[in-house]
Amino acid sequence: MPELPEVETVLRGLKPRVSGRRIAAVEVLNPFVITGQPDAFVTGLCGCSIASLRRKGKALAIELECNSAESRCYLLVRLGMTGQVTVTSQDVPLQPHTHVRILLEGGKEEVRYRDVRRFGRLRCCTPEEIEAVWTQLGPDAPEISESQFLKAMHGRQGAVKGWLLNQQILSGLGNVYADEALFEARIHPLAQPGRLPIDAARRLHRAVKKVLKRAVAMQGTSFRDYIDIEGRPGNFSSKLRVYQRTGEPCRRCGRSIQRVVISGRSSHFCPRCQPRPRHVSSSPARRARKSEKAANLSGRRQVFKQR
Repeated sequence: MPELPEVETVLRGLKPRVSGRRIAAVEVLNPFVITGQPDAFVTGLCGCSIASLRRKGKALAIELECNSAESRCYLLVRLGMTGQVTVTSQDVPLQPHTHVRILLEGGKEEVRYRDVRRFGRLRCCTPEEIEAVWTQLGPDAPEISESQFLKAMHGRQGAVKGWLLNQQILSGLGNVYADEALFEARIHPLAQPGRLPIDAARRLHRAVKKVLKRAVAMQGTSFRDYIDIEGRPGNFSSKLRVYQRTGEPCRRCGRSIQRVVISGRSSHFCPRCQPRPRHVSSSPARRARKSEKAANLSGRRQVFKQR
């Protein structure tokens, strides 16, 4: 967290509030969240006007017109795990872990960056630097065509869950929406991308776009930290069908949701709706079998207790 729907929600909230406004001052309260020299960061932003906002994957770029219309730079924002961007009155007391304040001219509002765990980063970039960042990212998940998606899957081994999380292949998906897309497509997270039948691969392509579209429409998903620019949580949490629902009944078939660790990340799935394929990565597969045995044993114990 946050993932593409949360960053898109922040972009849509910022756009009408800050577009065209000039940055009057910048205060860095914690230089740890700045990539590069904090003094250069402040100098690069001060006096610039906000021209436009762009997003690719989980990265947000705010285009700035500097001393002249021909001189441009970008404020690159990566929210990491707990980053928050809000627009608020300058009179509102600062919350703990507020690291950067960007004061806007023509009013008493400011943009604040807050980050409890400090995994997010802010960076002042040249146009060439921002394009280099975009080049390192794969196609934006809502925009990727079916042919691009299928070509990227061709010959890929390993778990499809890990493949979905690779930002150089497909940018924007994280743990939450990868789990939800795989459930929507009825694909086990340990399936190998290169071995998926063509109809299953096409289902997954449609599922990725469908899940992200739903989440954006509901302003993203909040668990603890994510909020929009007004400080409001996302509304998609109640619609999650597998993510962080281990042991709860599947909303499609009633079977208990299970969890397995893939690429160091928890993956949640329904063993009935997403049947385990024959061809899977060996070590995650062993962990999956152990998880399934533990879940079955727990279920038998529960039945015994009821008797």
